[in-house]
Amino acid sequence: MTSATSRSLQEMIAVADERSLAAAGLACLDRCLPLLDPEAADVLRPAWAAVARGGGGPAWGEAVAKAGVELAAAAGPHAADVRGMLGDAPGDWSAGPLRAWADACSATALVLHARYDAGEESERAALVERCRAGEPDGAGPLLAGELRRQQAVLDSAAGGPTGLRRARDLSTEGRRVLKAVVSRRARAN
Repeated sequence: MTSATSRSLQEMIAVADERSLAAAGLACLDRCLPLLDPEAADVLRPAWAAVARGGGGPAWGEAVAKAGVELAAAAGPHAADVRGMLGDAPGDWSAGPLRAWADACSATALVLHARYDAGEESERAALVERCRAGEPDGAGPLLAGELRRQQAVLDSAAGGPTGLRRARDLSTEGRRVLKAVVSRRARAN
């Protein structure tokens, strides 16, 4: 198997199966939750359980819809972007919609992380696209870390239940990092 670091994020998403795609999109959303509600860590637990079960039946769609209701009133920084990631989650468990969602969540999460790195705002969109294409030169530490986590989640989720646990651990770690950065910025202002 080719390692995650030798394939671009776009290539990894293009060949991922349904479980890996759902895990990838959900992990991006999970890591960005501090931008919506810093205390909402457990709201996605039912959706993670649905991914672990393979998403068959209504469990996936119901879990995602319930999380949307629970987070509807949250209003943290970049809330519209994060709420959009959740609202765009497909209710059905099929490769096409999950691939489109995972791809959109990937891009949004990278953009949101790039906003907290130093650098010119005018260069961020191009930098994010280069990162997704496998050319992360110039990425700040927060963006580079998010890129690595996204690749590792896609790589891990393909490994079944053990890999899915690793994907969740990576999401928890990334959520803590972003929460700390947001908290530091809030104290500085």
